[in-house]
Amino acid sequence: MVDEASPSPQSKNGGNPDRMTRPKRAATHGNGSRNPAFSRKNTGRWPKLRSYAAIDLGTNNCRLLVAKPSADGFIVTDAFSRVVRLGEGLVETGRISNRAMDRAVAALSICADKLRRRNVTLARSVATEACRRASNGDKFIERVRRETGIALDIITAEEEARLAVLGCQILLEPGNGPALIFDIGGGSTELVLVDTTGPAPEIIDWLSAPWGVVSLTESERFDHQSPEGRELAFANMRARVMDSFAEFAERLPMDADSDFRLLGTSGTVTTLASLHLKLPQYDRRVIDGLIVPAESMREISTMLAYKSPQERAEIPCIGRERADLVVGGCAILESILDIWPATRVGVADRGIREGILRSLMSSNERRPVR
Repeated sequence: MVDEASPSPQSKNGGNPDRMTRPKRAATHGNGSRNPAFSRKNTGRWPKLRSYAAIDLGTNNCRLLVAKPSADGFIVTDAFSRVVRLGEGLVETGRISNRAMDRAVAALSICADKLRRRNVTLARSVATEACRRASNGDKFIERVRRETGIALDIITAEEEARLAVLGCQILLEPGNGPALIFDIGGGSTELVLVDTTGPAPEIIDWLSAPWGVVSLTESERFDHQSPEGRELAFANMRARVMDSFAEFAERLPMDADSDFRLLGTSGTVTTLASLHLKLPQYDRRVIDGLIVPAESMREISTMLAYKSPQERAEIPCIGRERADLVVGGCAILESILDIWPATRVGVADRGIREGILRSLMSSNERRPVR
């Protein structure tokens, strides 16, 4: 029997806090406490052969990781990723379409089969922005449970930010001042300011902006074949994103002595990093943990924005599935660089799933799946 981890205290089905306001003192973290959001050391103990799993159903992708604890973290024993475009058409209709549901359920059925075959004993499955926004999000969750046995937890933007940071913070460069970690998703973008002066990084402030690669792309209709149309659309996308970042940007500390460290976890940054290295195909072993000059990221971003979808589809590491969405990601990335003057961008091919696994492996809280 697979046990399902209990949602953290602040996780609420259907919650949709688009912006996290700055608290008077310390930020309230994803576990509902004022303690550090995570620790560098894992003090939990686990049965020797226990397998853990994390499912992240986003606006664009469905991802699974299965892992077992190890002395220095965990060892991945299985993984799965599929583009499902759950949020397709959501900007216009406010609902998850039947076709999008079908794609997601098909992917989750594969995940459920992997959980059984890998003898997973403790798992957590989360859904993010598409399900938070959709008027029929709860009905979709019910269908998933009925057809696959997977109980999805619609997490808040706060919890999404916490898990993303927990999953990738180990890749932060050492340096002075706070660091900014960002996660460009399909339906939202999380910006998280962290303090690394203590024994464990601590979340200071965060924002969940309502623009991800799918929602931003669908909000800006234009003639993809017209160079002028592409240029204008890209400018409009950036303006939308900058407007959503404005209040958070005003709160960011701009200390002259700060190193302005920046770490990104998303398909956008891993794709641009691959192009920076001119890789013939994507290679996670090379990309995860890479540091790329911010100027190179900007140059590649602008180059992609002005190409046609056909031209982008022919570029290695992009292909047809990403050709129409990568421009939205580029607009978000350039906007982040505008508000946080980093000279280097850390690249992480890890995030929410890894954060879930680390949480599961350090917690004994669980409840059986009925």
